Amino acid sequence: MMILKRQCASRGLRLSSTSFLHSSSVAIQEEKEDDDAETVYRMMINTQGGELKEALSSSGIHLSKDLIDRVLKRARFSHANPLQALEFYRYAADSRRGGFYHSSFSLDTMLYILGRNRKFDQIWEVLIDAKRKDRSLITPRTIQVVLGRVAKLCSVRQTVESFWKFKRLVPHFFFDDDTSACFNALLRTLCQEKTMTDARNVYHSLKHQFHPDLHTFNILLSGWRSSEEAEAFFQEMTKEKGLKPDVVTYNSLIDVFCKAREMDKAYKLIDKMREEDVTPDVITYTTIIGGLGLIGQPDKAREVLKEMKEYGCYPDVPAYNAAIRNYCIARRLGDADMLVDEMVKKGFSPNPTTYNLFFRVLSLSNDLGRSWELYKRMLGNGCFPNTQSCMFLIKMFKRHEKVDMALRLWEDMVVKGFGSYSLVSDVLLDLLCDLARVDEAEKCLLEMVDKGHRPSNVSFKRIKLLMELANKHDELNNLKQKMAVFSTEIQP
Repeated sequence: MMILKRQCASRGLRLSSTSFLHSSSVAIQEEKEDDDAETVYRMMINTQGGELKEALSSSGIHLSKDLIDRVLKRARFSHANPLQALEFYRYAADSRRGGFYHSSFSLDTMLYILGRNRKFDQIWEVLIDAKRKDRSLITPRTIQVVLGRVAKLCSVRQTVESFWKFKRLVPHFFFDDDTSACFNALLRTLCQEKTMTDARNVYHSLKHQFHPDLHTFNILLSGWRSSEEAEAFFQEMTKEKGLKPDVVTYNSLIDVFCKAREMDKAYKLIDKMREEDVTPDVITYTTIIGGLGLIGQPDKAREVLKEMKEYGCYPDVPAYNAAIRNYCIARRLGDADMLVDEMVKKGFSPNPTTYNLFFRVLSLSNDLGRSWELYKRMLGNGCFPNTQSCMFLIKMFKRHEKVDMALRLWEDMVVKGFGSYSLVSDVLLDLLCDLARVDEAEKCLLEMVDKGHRPSNVSFKRIKLLMELANKHDELNNLKQKMAVFSTEIQP
């Protein structure tokens, strides 16, 4: 498999000595900033209370906005303890003078971390503080971040209530050009986290209080499942409201046609786009490629990649992934490999989605050997697995009872910082408990807790029982003490 081959680090580029020195300097600076971010992140997850302030103060590391952004980004993607992240966030602002406050990125990231962990009271505390110090940091994106977390965990009614709460907090958004943006943020959230029916019901109940624009209709158009209903909505938008569709509008309707396997309608709509001087983009063609895969025509989809160039539109990684997915679904891995080869020659690097297409097929065929080889090559090519990759692998390791492979994956996650500890640990700890590997289970659980991740009740109860049977009472008490950092206690 081409994707199993290690990609050459050198692209054969020739740089002048000046460019090389400049690039080296930038690379060194980037490396230092990453090292500082990792150091601060480790302080954050390994200290409690006043210890964090003391550690950061004595470290001598300057907490710039960029560094704070990097640390909070690590906290988000490593699923760090939200209260520890919040303590760092607050200290980072309080330790500076001269009216310093966070960037919008840090604010939104902190709100995401809190929302994911149901810390809604703290969300509003942070927002009120942000408004007091610099209200410009609260943007329509901030609204969408918060509403997205609320919608994912709460009801539609509670999501709309949070929307109105934002209106009271930042009323200036609702009396200027951001009015539509805020309304659109609510609708997009409901489309993503609830159902299109919910989004349309809220739209009809609130549309007279706001000013729906083309973006509003694009959001609502993207979620239709029935092509007939989508076409009717398109007509309402263009005929009744007098809005002129853009490439996003057409792409949304083409997506509906492709998912409904109505490719003739999709092709006719592309012709209509050209007639109206709306140029199809890479998303248009990627959608067509996906639709052709749904009707079992991967070779025709492959031709679309070539046809794109004739219209001055060049494939990107998602476009290649869509074509590769078609061959993987058809179990034609050789053809999929050829596309990966072409993709690399064009200067694109396979991403976790690319690898997951192969992992899925190998998982369905229960091919442990090739999956393990693919994993090793993935790391060798400098591509870290995402959570989906890890889940494909850990489930296969459990089926085959390959403890060594499972522990190697876990070690890589701990050292390199990828994947979801919560999801992977449930399967890993289940495997270790099934085989009565109490020492390894205890070690993995401790590593998880030390990184600020709360294990599930089921995992903890199983390990607790094994430790009691093994008379590891002191070790169990140590584990319980370490877990005291979590705001919600594990049930005995």
